[in-house]
Amino acid sequence: MPEPTVLGADYFQSYSVVGLLAVVGVLFVAVAFGAGRLLRPVVPTREKMLTYECGVDPVGEGWAHTQVRYYVYAFLYVIFAVDSIFLFPWATVFAAAGYGATTLVEMFIFLGFLAIGLLYAWKKGVLAWT
Repeated sequence: MPEPTVLGADYFQSYSVVGLLAVVGVLFVAVAFGAGRLLRPVVPTREKMLTYECGVDPVGEGWAHTQVRYYVYAFLYVIFAVDSIFLFPWATVFAAAGYGATTLVEMFIFLGFLAIGLLYAWKKGVLAWT
């Protein structure tokens, strides 16, 4: 039986590789931002400090109200995008031997939750275009 210290060393060695990779990633981003700050020209002018959007000069306030219903549509889109992300791997596992019935039941439970959420949104009138 291997010694516990050897197993612990192997365990922490795998985490040290992940930690080293994270440190290298953070250093890479820090060096890239630092190089950009050092190499960019800094010539502020009045026109450069203006708000710019689509080539149109800013007129009026910078604050605009947005309808909440657009956020609800975006939220519904995200829900169904996540649904499609789960359906594709499920289809591959469903084809594997020994997993058919279990994955079928799990997917119907998942689709049931989504259907309840869609029914709730429909009952609240969220899906009606105004």
